Amino acid sequence: MPYASPAPARERSPLLLRGELQHRLDTLARAHRVPGAQLVLDTGPEAVVLHTGVADTGTGAPFTEDTAVPVGSLTKPYTAALVMLLADDGDLDLDEPAAEHLPELRQLPEVTIRQLLSHTGGLPTGPDSDAAARTTATRYLSAVCTAPDALFPPGTDFSYSNAGYVAAGRLVETVTGMPWHEAVRALLLEPFGTGPVFVDTAAPGRPVAAGHALNAATGLPRAVRQNLAPLEAPAGALLASAADLAALGAALVGRAKVLPPDTAELMRRPEPGARPGALADGWGAGAALYRQDGRLWCGHDGNAMGTSCHLRADPDSGLVVAFTGNAGAATALWRELASELEELAGVRVPAGIEPVGAGGPVLLAAPATLAECAGDYRNGAIRYRVEPAGAGPATLSVDGDLPIPLRCYADLSYDLIAPDTGRPEPGGRFHRDPATGRIDRVQVSGRTARRAAAD
Repeated sequence: MPYASPAPARERSPLLLRGELQHRLDTLARAHRVPGAQLVLDTGPEAVVLHTGVADTGTGAPFTEDTAVPVGSLTKPYTAALVMLLADDGDLDLDEPAAEHLPELRQLPEVTIRQLLSHTGGLPTGPDSDAAARTTATRYLSAVCTAPDALFPPGTDFSYSNAGYVAAGRLVETVTGMPWHEAVRALLLEPFGTGPVFVDTAAPGRPVAAGHALNAATGLPRAVRQNLAPLEAPAGALLASAADLAALGAALVGRAKVLPPDTAELMRRPEPGARPGALADGWGAGAALYRQDGRLWCGHDGNAMGTSCHLRADPDSGLVVAFTGNAGAATALWRELASELEELAGVRVPAGIEPVGAGGPVLLAAPATLAECAGDYRNGAIRYRVEPAGAGPATLSVDGDLPIPLRCYADLSYDLIAPDTGRPEPGGRFHRDPATGRIDRVQVSGRTARRAAAD
């Protein structure tokens, strides 16, 4: 629907801005069949805090400003902030080997603490939650962090790794002598004014939201259970509201005393080698980085079982935008809502990475290049299979699942073509070994896989 061109958020009537944003949040939540959502637009001097819908379709409990949502990987910047605070206190050095504190990493003696936080250490992602639930953190890390499974030399590339944040959480526990839950509660959540809730919290003490998936038979959302192994807590156990996430965002851009300004700046400073592809435009020591109109925003995305949560903060203006939604479809809601913030509030927010082909015509890869890309690749226990183009496009399958068509470009980047819509989605990139010229790795949605030895 058309809107008159508004003034920037800082110049508009807060009441008018609130009303328009509330209307769009309500409308888009219904359109995307998301039971409930929250939005915060915080300029520093003032904040608009909104919510809509229900927290749980089974109980009908309403979404409130204080409702805590499983934020998944948005737990990671909290764990990174804990490590950074320990470094600020002189308890550890970001550039020392993590194995100095964690014997479980002794097979990877060159991986530094900074590389754990920026996903540049070459660690595999780690096993799924069901497998992780059957072991301990020490055994988990000893099994995953091995020289044969390393994906690339530390500091030279990027691969998003839950295992790296399991290690970061163990580091916090080793240095502080406190369990991770206690450390994050005492050092971050309580100073932020965030009521602590974790996936395994029996009595939360504040309203919480369930994640939701669509029931295939009825087309209606149904509540789903969170599935996270206890040892994975530093990578994904936190529940928070959009207002809680906005408090973290304010700290990341230097507007809160919880994080010293120098520490916040280090978290968002681009790390060499951090090329996250489909996830972001760069990565710091704990914060994802998103480029928009010449500015480098920081933040993170998080998806738990049936939730989608997002944080963006602009260090130049101090603006913070936070969103939570209790359905997987909330990712599309967030992207559409973020695209409307320019019209509604005068701010352009980098919601996500665009497909390579979205920028216009791009030179496609030659058939010979596609043939070079074909083969099996491995990230820990995850197997990727790239099939060359025959009568149709090249395809990618993960652990034998349905192959997804690829649109490959001459620079070795590619988009994934959604089977249901035919639309391109950000995919990743193939890499050549600089010594041999052979394609030896593929990055898939931020995770790097190394060509299997059998090839």
